Amino acid sequence: MKKPIGCVIILLNDQHQVLLVLRDQKCSIPEPNTWNLLGGFMEEDESPREAIVREMLEEIEVDVGEVSFFRKYEWDDCEEYIFWKNLNLDLNQVQLNEGQRLAYFSRSQIQQTQLAFECNKIIEDFFDERLT
Repeated sequence: MKKPIGCVIILLNDQHQVLLVLRDQKCSIPEPNTWNLLGGFMEEDESPREAIVREMLEEIEVDVGEVSFFRKYEWDDCEEYIFWKNLNLDLNQVQLNEGQRLAYFSRSQIQQTQLAFECNKIIEDFFDERLT
């Protein structure tokens, strides 16, 4: 059986902080009430790049436009494409449609926080490769 394909985005502001979403507190979803990168799964006949643009429109009503590809990961349960973009958002002006709230986290804050799924590894890899 083919693994589902996920797509997430690392949105960085000018202070190199990463935008994270606090997942809903619902026992019906995996890893409820934890911080996570924004994203989701590809739909049929959609490229990873198209999927992340769609997901951002659905989740936060932001058209991220052109995004940069960082890396593809092969997890046990899915494949995941990671994109990134420098984007300064006024979180008071962002419409959040999925999750409890948004916040920017510094690298040191992320290192002290257990994020959902494999997000700690993804972000640490990104900082090591792109921002050192």
